[in-house]
Amino acid sequence: MFRLTGLSATGKATFSALLAAGAAFVVLEVAGLTDTPPIPPGLVAIVLAAGLLAAVPGRWTPVAGAVAALFNLVVMFAVGAQERLVDPESALDLMAGWVLLVALIIASVTGTAAAFRNEETDPVGKD
Repeated sequence: MFRLTGLSATGKATFSALLAAGAAFVVLEVAGLTDTPPIPPGLVAIVLAAGLLAAVPGRWTPVAGAVAALFNLVVMFAVGAQERLVDPESALDLMAGWVLLVALIIASVTGTAAAFRNEETDPVGKD
């Protein structure tokens, strides 16, 4: 059962950023602008993290969003995919690349902030 109404504002921002990143990733995949495996690990990480945020209660659950986003950011730069941000093949490549980058940065920051906010507001010993 989804519990988005129980998420903090930073948790909802993390969830929204993960959805935007996932959508941008899918656009890049469908347009054939990426060179990833048939089941891209980055997209799987994004979808699983968003699902955890929506379905699993817990003060540290938003960390999954931050970890998935950081994983994708590291891989993006490790494989040289950041080139699409300055030298794109098409306008779609440029827009989806920037949406992906910004959404991953937002998810990293808000996921971390949500987890620390939850730690400060939840009593010790309760999840």
